[in-house]
Amino acid sequence: MNKERFYLLDGLRGLTLLSMIAYHGMYDLVMIYHMPYVWFWTKPGYIWQQSICWTFILLSGFCWQLGRNPLKRGLTIFAGGLIITAVTCICMPSERILFGILTFTGTAMMVLVPLSRWLQRIPAWAGILGNGMLFFLTRNINDGYWGFESMVLGHVPSTLYRGWLMTFLGFPEPGFFSGDYFSFFPWIFLYLCGYFLYNILMKWKTVTEALKSRIPILEWLGRNTLPIYLLHQPVLMAIFTCVF
Repeated sequence: MNKERFYLLDGLRGLTLLSMIAYHGMYDLVMIYHMPYVWFWTKPGYIWQQSICWTFILLSGFCWQLGRNPLKRGLTIFAGGLIITAVTCICMPSERILFGILTFTGTAMMVLVPLSRWLQRIPAWAGILGNGMLFFLTRNINDGYWGFESMVLGHVPSTLYRGWLMTFLGFPEPGFFSGDYFSFFPWIFLYLCGYFLYNILMKWKTVTEALKSRIPILEWLGRNTLPIYLLHQPVLMAIFTCVF
């Protein structure tokens, strides 16, 4: 694997992390402190939230081939997801997080370890096209439909929506709730789009040179994403408690 550091990727991850912290801060203000920010629950707030998760997942897939030990990294991130689940279930059961972004990202990293030898045989353009179509088709399966956002292409068989395994895969059982739910499907297809995008963009010298650009503050945030992610919500709550 390529071990060269492309600092701008860390910077992009750090910028997205700041956006996520701001989004979660706004969520706390609206949900806990009942601030009248109605726009947060409308399309602008939804686009903001989706821009964060799409960027994180695409970046994670893009960077998979740059990692020295994706299995170890995947296990570490998955363990972080388990910590988030345990803490929220104990301390904030009404806002519990089951199968959140860390659980998904860690799982995706580990799954690609045995699959990478076959994925490398697929032309990058075909990988992006195929996974893009699959993501488009399965984007709404959490809600029981085939299709993307408001485009409904049909109903998913209701028999799939039962049990924790199927919930993890993307077919949540009745009554399931999570404050941050990223199932294996459809998000693995977006992750793979990032994986194949690497094989296209990194062939261009202009791209690799641009990715060596440095923004120190954002770069530091990007390289410490996991601990900051684990700590940001308690810090936000401490700040809001002092303020209010």
